Amino acid sequence: MSSASSAPPRPDTAAPSRYRWVVLLLCWAGFTMTSVDRSTWGPASPAVSESWGVPLSALGIFATCYFIGYAISNAIGGFLTDWVGSRLVLGVSLLASGSLMVAFGSTASVPVGLAVQAAIGLFAGVEFSAGMKLITTWMPAQEIGRASGIFMTATSLGTVVANAVVPTLSSSAGWGASYHFFGSVTVVLAVLCAVFLRNGPVTAEPDVPAEQSVRRRALPDIRPLARNRDLLLLGAAGFGGLWGTYGFVTWSNTLMIKGSGIDPVDAGIVVVIFSSVAVVVKPLMGWITDRLGYGMRLPTMAILLLFSATLLVFGSLHSYALFLLVAPLLGIGAYAYSTLTAAMIPVLSGTRLAGSAAGACNAVWQLGSVTVPAVIGPVFSATGSFRAAFAVLAVGPFLGAAVLLGVRDDRPGHTARTSELSAQTERTSPGPSERSLYLPDTAHNSLN
Repeated sequence: MSSASSAPPRPDTAAPSRYRWVVLLLCWAGFTMTSVDRSTWGPASPAVSESWGVPLSALGIFATCYFIGYAISNAIGGFLTDWVGSRLVLGVSLLASGSLMVAFGSTASVPVGLAVQAAIGLFAGVEFSAGMKLITTWMPAQEIGRASGIFMTATSLGTVVANAVVPTLSSSAGWGASYHFFGSVTVVLAVLCAVFLRNGPVTAEPDVPAEQSVRRRALPDIRPLARNRDLLLLGAAGFGGLWGTYGFVTWSNTLMIKGSGIDPVDAGIVVVIFSSVAVVVKPLMGWITDRLGYGMRLPTMAILLLFSATLLVFGSLHSYALFLLVAPLLGIGAYAYSTLTAAMIPVLSGTRLAGSAAGACNAVWQLGSVTVPAVIGPVFSATGSFRAAFAVLAVGPFLGAAVLLGVRDDRPGHTARTSELSAQTERTSPGPSERSLYLPDTAHNSLN
């Protein structure tokens, strides 16, 4: 039997399998649980502060340790995903991060707690790249945008679940109970992924024989990603966006409680409303941008500017009623852009390196999550100003929108012209087997 005949059919060239929805469901569930695990620290941190005697200004260090591990694993996790396969990476990461969540719930030492938080982030950080790789390889091209939107609801839904459950559970059973519960659910999900998930087809680019694709999968060549200008700028824009998003998720509870005297349960409700909006807006945003035909760059810039403005407005408020009023608009700005930035990754990188590209981009994005918790605490402690803390948060998405000015125009008319130029370049460049090793379908994005 030939290699070509033994290779699994590509989702966009054969009749799509219903199994793709099982893949999307499990990827979404895994990403949701790691998002719940990550978001648990925000509402749990005031209780941990009292239990361990940790000062307010130092609480952000725990989140920073988590995001350091998270960013590191994103940098290498995408490469591992392209190398050993998403199924193995996803199952191991869920099993390890869930077990460590349970361990953190029983920790009584600050140094050990910091180390465990870093380890949780290290294992959880590969979820995004593994999930995006599976979605990219199992979904037809025309469904990837919608699937990415559904997948990305996990980050906001995780915040909703954590803020809805943790304050009440912490007050009744102690802060450790939340970590025990969510960690156990994550471990169960790891078993389900190991049983039901399969890696998608590996032949992603045209003009590349299946046997050559299999050989390359043994050790992906990621050099083209370092030369892709648009991918680098997309990473910088996402950094600014997540600076605002996870700065708010990590610090909003504490800032509302300490800065405006809001009850902890009420502060949790504000964050739940903030995050709940994203469950609808993320899949809707992909559908809207496809319908409007303006590409993804301009809508992303508009959303980031909206996010920056609403952070400034939120920082000027001191009333619980006004917090509730602004929270939905703030949620739109904080989460809608992530659907578009995630969907742009495989377009800019090519499907074969989608895992590595997603991991690399998300690693840069998460640097915003790493740095902002450690910055906002000292700013608030030094100034005592709720407004100043949110002004610092607003800088990130504003700069993210500015960076996107350097990304090529991706509106359909312009894309058609650049595709024609790319095709002309293809006719005068080396053969497919050599060229596809480096720049699949995106030669015009290179820094060369």
